[in-house]
Amino acid sequence: MNNSLEPIKRTRFYRDKINGKIFGVCAGIADYTGVDVLWVRVGTVALTVCGVGFIPLIYFAMAIFADNKPAGLYLDREEQKFWQGVRQSPTRTAREVKARFRDIDRRLADVEQFYVTSNPRLSAEIEKLR
Repeated sequence: MNNSLEPIKRTRFYRDKINGKIFGVCAGIADYTGVDVLWVRVGTVALTVCGVGFIPLIYFAMAIFADNKPAGLYLDREEQKFWQGVRQSPTRTAREVKARFRDIDRRLADVEQFYVTSNPRLSAEIEKLR
């Protein structure tokens, strides 16, 4: 259980009882992986019908031991997509964040260049700081 003083762990698996049908396990798997919940449910039922006997055991174990999804886990859909990406591939997500920062840095350098070239006094002040 998550108390209000403990930070929310966004890389953990949580049951999603709000979007779930029975215990929220399939909805939690869908939220965790970013796969549509319909496909998770279809896969779970198909594996169970095909005779994979441990699927119901795993389902009920997850229903018993997994925590409920905290109310404020994501601020918006974009943040949800970001954390799903982190769970799927932390290295790729880190590369994407670094690329965004490089792009911001480049754009700021372009803005600085524009203002410095059009303002010689500002250019002299920046050179003094270097």
